Amino acid sequence: MTGKSPITTHVLDTTKGKPAKGIVVRLERGSGEKWAVISEKTTDGDGRIGDLVSDQKSIHPGTYRMTFETGSYFKASGVKAFYPHVAVTFEIEDASGQYHIPLLLSPFGYSTYRGS
Repeated sequence: MTGKSPITTHVLDTTKGKPAKGIVVRLERGSGEKWAVISEKTTDGDGRIGDLVSDQKSIHPGTYRMTFETGSYFKASGVKAFYPHVAVTFEIEDASGQYHIPLLLSPFGYSTYRGS
């Protein structure tokens, strides 16, 4: 799987019914107060980031956090929102797996799940 990111995301703005373009997403590994930034990317025109991690060798079992900077996304659209960012923390047990973390977003709520 070298060359393919083992962790990806897709953000949909449910108020518009469209992909959320331009959301900064930070991926970190750690726990408690100690987190190390792995990467920081911005969603493309389809609301996706397919290259959060350079390759499978970069991922190890452990706790990861993906933080979506949702406040600046809504502010740029002139929309007042309740959540300035959304942090999704997840566990990776099998470092050889694929992990797709979608985010369904609105100004006053969000939902996520392990996608495929």
